[in-house]
Amino acid sequence: MPARGDGVSGFDGIGWALVVLGAVIAVLGIVIVLGPRIPILGHLPGDIVIERENTTIYIPLGTMVVVSVIVSVILALINRR
Repeated sequence: MPARGDGVSGFDGIGWALVVLGAVIAVLGIVIVLGPRIPILGHLPGDIVIERENTTIYIPLGTMVVVSVIVSVILALINRR
């Protein structure tokens, strides 16, 4: 019988998925907490704000592009190994 922790038990994939999910949740939590303190985010060129009497619609196109580029660079660096 193989010893536990040697990768034969079949739970390695689930374990790594939980680790990655936990890291994603932690990073998302940090972004939510610290996001309002980053003054440039949300006020970039390309962000659309439509204000009416009782309604404000905010479409952060410029911010989404910047975040997408940053995430793509981070993932490319991680996949280099």
